[in-house]
Amino acid sequence: MQPSLSVIVYGRNVQGHLDESLDAICLDDPGADVEVIVAAVGPSAQRVAEVHAARDPRILPVALPQDTTDAAARAAGAEQATGRWLQFVRSKDALPPGAQRAVAEHTGGLPDSVDVLLFDHVRSTWNSQGAAGRDSRVLAKAGPAPVALTDFPGLLRVAPLLGNRALRAEFWHAHAAEFRAPHPSGPHGAGPEPPTDDELFAAYATLLCSTAVACFGHVCLDHRQLRPASLPPPTPEELYAQIGQYEDVQRLMAVSGAPAALRAALYDVMVSEWLRIIARGGLSEPLVREFFHRASRAAVAWRPEGHARPAGLGGVQRSLLEQDAYVKYRLLQAANHRQHKARSALATRKRKVRAKVGARVRDFRYHRELRRPVDPCLAVFSAYWDRGVACNPAAIAAELARLAPHIHPVWTVSAAREPLVPPGTDHVVAGTRRYWEVMARARYFVNNVNFPGAVVKRPEAVHVMTHHGTPLKRMGLDQREYPAVSKGFNFRGLLARVDKWDYSVSANSHSTEVWEHAYPAHYTSLDYGYPRNDVFYRAGAADILAIREKLGIAPGRTAILYAPTHRDYEATWTPRLDLASLAERLGEDTVILVRGHYFYSGAAAPPAWLRRSGRIIDVSSYDPVEELALASDAMVTDYSSIMFDYANLDRPIVVYADDWETYAKTRGVYFDLMEEAPGRIARTQDELAEIFTSGAWRDETAAKARAAFRRRFCEFDDGHAAERVVRRVFLGESEESLPPVVPIDERTPAPTPEEAAPR
Repeated sequence: MQPSLSVIVYGRNVQGHLDESLDAICLDDPGADVEVIVAAVGPSAQRVAEVHAARDPRILPVALPQDTTDAAARAAGAEQATGRWLQFVRSKDALPPGAQRAVAEHTGGLPDSVDVLLFDHVRSTWNSQGAAGRDSRVLAKAGPAPVALTDFPGLLRVAPLLGNRALRAEFWHAHAAEFRAPHPSGPHGAGPEPPTDDELFAAYATLLCSTAVACFGHVCLDHRQLRPASLPPPTPEELYAQIGQYEDVQRLMAVSGAPAALRAALYDVMVSEWLRIIARGGLSEPLVREFFHRASRAAVAWRPEGHARPAGLGGVQRSLLEQDAYVKYRLLQAANHRQHKARSALATRKRKVRAKVGARVRDFRYHRELRRPVDPCLAVFSAYWDRGVACNPAAIAAELARLAPHIHPVWTVSAAREPLVPPGTDHVVAGTRRYWEVMARARYFVNNVNFPGAVVKRPEAVHVMTHHGTPLKRMGLDQREYPAVSKGFNFRGLLARVDKWDYSVSANSHSTEVWEHAYPAHYTSLDYGYPRNDVFYRAGAADILAIREKLGIAPGRTAILYAPTHRDYEATWTPRLDLASLAERLGEDTVILVRGHYFYSGAAAPPAWLRRSGRIIDVSSYDPVEELALASDAMVTDYSSIMFDYANLDRPIVVYADDWETYAKTRGVYFDLMEEAPGRIARTQDELAEIFTSGAWRDETAAKARAAFRRRFCEFDDGHAAERVVRRVFLGESEESLPPVVPIDERTPAPTPEEAAPR
């Protein structure tokens, strides 16, 4: 059966990246209607291709000699491809999770008149991953409807890569000769970087020869930019070839009779790119001077008649380029740099002066308020660095209103989060005049993180640290041995803030011991449980059904909450699961609730039909998270502390630990989760899917592990934590008078969604 898409990975094994690129393809959605052709240039690439072909029957290796050009490698791969659409991917680049399926599905719905599908891409470097470019704006402006290039010349501004487009196979074969540049650039087979060859020309030629182009906002390519220092410096011929590439495209436009609007659009892109090369530095003066002269001749030769230069500095630079006025250009550049530096220095001085004056005014007002008496009925609440009403502080504030209504709570929030504060909640915006008045006069301070260091601890004030999770990862002073998280951290400042604590709320003995070691100071540990978890023992069937209805979970469906944590060793977020593929494996009766930032990255966004069907629901911004736990039948997480809270519900938990060793080594952990997990463990996505499809997620082995986990980490949580905190801290009651902790075997968690469903 003819596949929808042929992904053609071509070139040499550049700096060993081919292996990881094929790894991503092998692990990603084996059920997608896709074949993979590896046009492997040279022995190293051939060995990698053969190893992966042995693992994945979708991969077909094509062995090519070491001196094969990129254009020849693409052609060889295309000859073996049988898909209706083709995507050419350099051997150093990669496809994000779900990209293969997304392209295959989208092209399947396009009319026959469309020859090219343009989609978004991200850029990765040696020290960062997934940086978005500017193409998304152009693609969004073009819209999803097919369009002729002559009607939307702006598509020429999309990055000239072959990997960020899919080509109809018939179209490719019909125009293959036109897609090869008459003057390919770059030394073939030299250095660790594959030859630049004619990709730029081929990318533009695909658009110029097309009847219609469709645009797709999904990220379907990760374009890896190699570290410049790892590459040999460009030869003069390689540098000048960047002029020749654009001239070849201009010749193609002239031969095909392209309209003036297209030629003008390409001209703007071309000249902007040349000016960028001239300005970026790192090249010898004679080389840049000669590049300038050659670019000048080309700019004059190809400038469309009557084409207007842009206004401002860009227009002046173009004028100097066309005049071949290199000395004047350098003088302008130097003057512009000096002016920019002077403006930047002036702006910095102004900011410092404003900050200094503001700090002095703030300090004066704050210290004036500190001379006034403490208000014994004023309490300040904050959570997650002023994000709003949430977590343990919110649960304590709610119980305070019931047991001690004479105490007035005021929440501190950031300006950006103020619109999200519940109506009727007294609050102050951090840094404002009233904020410092409240901070000066309040008696009680409740937070799940530290208050700012500038806050003075008055003798009468009572500070309650509630924390916001049970620690698996190293915390406080225990982070000092792990540079991935501790580099540049001010531990002295941390201890100064910890010294203000009067009470530290704990959910279990493990946490109490960790806090005392990680935050050594003179405070009292309140081994009362986490107030935010009280709801897990107080919610009823009606509450759970109402939450599920609000989330749009259809009756009878199994809801899985997916809540991963942050990796300190990653510069940016990296998708760890292909949610679309997982949803397909789990079937129509399963809903995945995704708690995180994943749908804000095109690399992770599931197909629209999956979202419309309600099988994947983005709950990243849904609060409170405790409601998501109540609404779900099971949870998948990696190393997030949410697992400790969720265990109170005595519902299945599956740990997805694809990078446990790396996480444990770089972040530091207090115990081996692989030995003390709250349920089943998956190390790959296939294992994760198998755990659910086989029923292992809720079998006897999983239940036994969960029971041991609950006994250790849900020690004090019984539904009365907030009451104990309020009675002890705000009402001054003795320990003996507080409600005793209910033994775990005598507790009854909230009903599961299945138990809550009407019979």
